[in-house]
Amino acid sequence: MTAHQILIVDDEPGNLAALRQILAHDHALIFAANGTEALTACRRHQPKLVLLDIEMPGISGYSVCEQLKRDELTRDIPVIFVTHMSDAGNEAAGFASGAVDYITKPLSPAIVRARVRTHLSLVQASQLDRAYRDALFMFGDAGHYHDPDSGLHIWRMASYTAALARACGWNADDVHLLELAATLHDTGKIGIPNAILSKSGRLTDSEWQIMQTHSRIGYDILAHGSGPMFRMAAEIALYHHEKWDGTGYPVGLSGEAIPECARLTAVADVFDALTTVRPYKPAWPVEDAVQTLIESAGSHFEPRVIERFLNILPEIRRIKDECDAQEAVEQAP
Repeated sequence: MTAHQILIVDDEPGNLAALRQILAHDHALIFAANGTEALTACRRHQPKLVLLDIEMPGISGYSVCEQLKRDELTRDIPVIFVTHMSDAGNEAAGFASGAVDYITKPLSPAIVRARVRTHLSLVQASQLDRAYRDALFMFGDAGHYHDPDSGLHIWRMASYTAALARACGWNADDVHLLELAATLHDTGKIGIPNAILSKSGRLTDSEWQIMQTHSRIGYDILAHGSGPMFRMAAEIALYHHEKWDGTGYPVGLSGEAIPECARLTAVADVFDALTTVRPYKPAWPVEDAVQTLIESAGSHFEPRVIERFLNILPEIRRIKDECDAQEAVEQAP
């Protein structure tokens, strides 16, 4: 299957021929003459895009689109309706059924090519973003390879951080960047001996000194990245154990000298650590963890950030409940 395989669905041979003439030079095309054939072709070939007529005998285009969106195998395939039905009600019905665009007949070759090019670009961007997130998850998971604190910790903690950033007024693009960067906060643990990471008792002074080096190790690894996400991730890795009063590590920064991305991540990381099982402790009730955060405002954490955390506590609980449910399913025999 080529990268730009497109399914064209129309019960009129002339319309199929017209679209073939417009698109065949640049794309691999599959054709279907009715809704039933379209559903079968989508499941079999997994095209990158579907151009779908609405008025067809048997199953209408609306119904085809709705069925595609209900099927986990085909729901991410974008659908563009290509039809004579051009009034606002028809367009609204098309979008309600799950379509991403609407092209009216008679066809303009320039418009068809432009719309197809645009939506294929969006597909590629979405796939690249998904691959990027998968790579980040694997990279972040590598930092926990010898650490029992794994599972959904990476994305659960990142979700807490993103929610907190929104509450602190970050814009959507920066929140997205932070959510990705936060997954890499403990990358440096890959350089910490397993005996220390999994120790069930209190660390000795020398072991604690070794554990603290994970911040610098993570920074040294992530600082090689040139993009803004990796620059932010390197800052988080280095500074997320700094404290508002200057008693943290590895540098001893205090107050607003600590990058805000690290201040937010620190709250999310500690809350997640308190409310999940660790080798040295059971999971705390949310209420106890929240009380600890409150008591640590002004010493460990920035008071403003704790205030925002309390404001969004229902959202934090929802994230935790959803992640806990997912983790239970993944760990079920």
